[in-house]
Amino acid sequence: MSTTGPTALLHSGRPGMPARVLVVDDEAHIVEVLAATLTFAGFDVRAARSSAEARQVAAEYRPQVALLDVLLPDGSGFDLCDSLREVHPELGVLFVTARDAVGDRLTGLGLADGYITKPFSVAEVIARLNVLLRRLAARRSDHPVDPVLRVGDLEVAVQSHRVSRRGDDVELTPTEFRVLTYLMSRPGLVVSKQHLLSEVWGHQFGDVTAVEKVISQLRRKIGPGLLHTVRGFGYTARDGAP
Repeated sequence: MSTTGPTALLHSGRPGMPARVLVVDDEAHIVEVLAATLTFAGFDVRAARSSAEARQVAAEYRPQVALLDVLLPDGSGFDLCDSLREVHPELGVLFVTARDAVGDRLTGLGLADGYITKPFSVAEVIARLNVLLRRLAARRSDHPVDPVLRVGDLEVAVQSHRVSRRGDDVELTPTEFRVLTYLMSRPGLVVSKQHLLSEVWGHQFGDVTAVEKVISQLRRKIGPGLLHTVRGFGYTARDGAP
C-alpha cells in the first residue's frame, strides 16, 4: 500500500482542531500505517483492535469518521457500524477491508459512506476522508441540530442549554451545565475530580473543592440516582443505584 498522498484538507469545524478519525482493524501493521500517515496528514487519530474496544474509544473520543475493517475478532464490522451509529448518528463511516466480494461491497455501501478494499492507497483513503468530511459539514449546515444527551429521565439539549428531568425544566449555572454535559457525554465512565478541574475550569492543578461544590449543587437540583461518586476515583453519570 502507498503511504504517501495529499494532506488533510478539512478539519473539525473548530479553528485549529483537526478532524477526529477512529481506525478499527485487528491487523497491527494496518493500524500503525493508517494511524501514522493520517496523523502526519493532519488528522487526529485514535485506534482500536476490536469491536468492544472501538465502542469504548468512541464513547470517550467521539470521532467524526470511523474507518472500519469488516473482519474483527469479536464480531462483524457491519454490526459495529450499526451499533456505533445508534450512539453517534452523525458519524461518517468508511469500510477499509479485504472483503471484496460484490455482496460484501453492496452490504457495506448500504450501511456506510464508502467502501475501500485492501490493498489500498493511503492517498485514496485521505482523499475519501476529505470528501466525506466536506459532505458531513454540508449536511450539518443544511440541517442544524441540537444534540440531546440522555441519562435515565434526565435530558440535556446541548446547543439550547435546556435541561429537564421528567419533563420539568432544571435551571443551572454555566459551570454546572458544563460539568453535567461533560459527565453525561461519557455515560458510565468515571471522571476524576482533577480531570474535571482541568477540562471544565481549565486548571491543570489546584483545589478540587470547586468540583465537589458543583457536584453537590447538581445533585440538589436534578435529584438523586444519576450522579454517583466512585470513592477514590471520581464521578460518573448513570441511571440507577451507585
